[in-house]
Amino acid sequence: MSDFFDHYLITRFNLRNPEWAVTKNNESLLTDEWMEDRLWLFRNFCFPSVAAQSTKNFKWLIYFDTTTPEKYKSEIEKLVAGHDNILVFYIDGMGNFYPEIQKYISEHSNEKPFLITSRIDNDDTIHKDFIAEIQKQFKQQEYRVIDVIKGYSLQVKPTVMLGKKEHIFNPFISLIEKNENPQTIWSNDHNIWKKERRITQVTHKRLWIAVIHEKNKVNNFNGYDNVKWDKLKVDFIVSDEISKFISENLIPHREWLKLSLKNKWIVKYKVLSKTIKKALGIYKFK
Repeated sequence: MSDFFDHYLITRFNLRNPEWAVTKNNESLLTDEWMEDRLWLFRNFCFPSVAAQSTKNFKWLIYFDTTTPEKYKSEIEKLVAGHDNILVFYIDGMGNFYPEIQKYISEHSNEKPFLITSRIDNDDTIHKDFIAEIQKQFKQQEYRVIDVIKGYSLQVKPTVMLGKKEHIFNPFISLIEKNENPQTIWSNDHNIWKKERRITQVTHKRLWIAVIHEKNKVNNFNGYDNVKWDKLKVDFIVSDEISKFISENLIPHREWLKLSLKNKWIVKYKVLSKTIKKALGIYKFK
């Protein structure tokens, strides 16, 4: 890693959380069916995009629950085998997630003066230069949130649609900080970072894809404009199987043009609204 910082990408997977019991379709979470579906998404979208990062100057910490059945543990271990910068942990529920992050960092990252932590959900995808672009923002800041606001929205079930998206304080947010009792990006949920005034927006490049599927807890497809997968797939590395599936099943933009226009207005309005509220001090700054 850099002489000045350690960089950790951090993901929670199937941690038991009493506040999250069902999907948006009112289906139970953390069942075998849920786990099979989530591992399919992880294997085809999230994992290959992180494994293909243009820099290996980071570690990916992935947290699974101790109750994960052995058949899934075996699949997970085979998937990450050979990737020295990908570390898997089994912990006792969501309540231990943040303490375990802090414990690992305190034990393994005490020689570098700075720390960068980033987050990614286990069903989403990042540009092959995502980590490198975050690290380009490093200027020895004592405390600075990095918010990459431009990306894409990809719906894979029940139909396949792809469009642009902007999202302030999104689930791909990062934190650069001095490595003295560091908070890490997981000290707040991603939308709570709107209260932080020390924040940099990265807008020159679309660096993430939010994957929308039937078992999302809260997200819905809100992409807009005509985006070609054949152009994106060079920079967003997914499995060959899913890349072929998207190419063959992507609905032409003309067939969802009205939804595209509606989504574009909604997305732009939300970004503008949050920007104005922050500028006016409506969000309580730290």
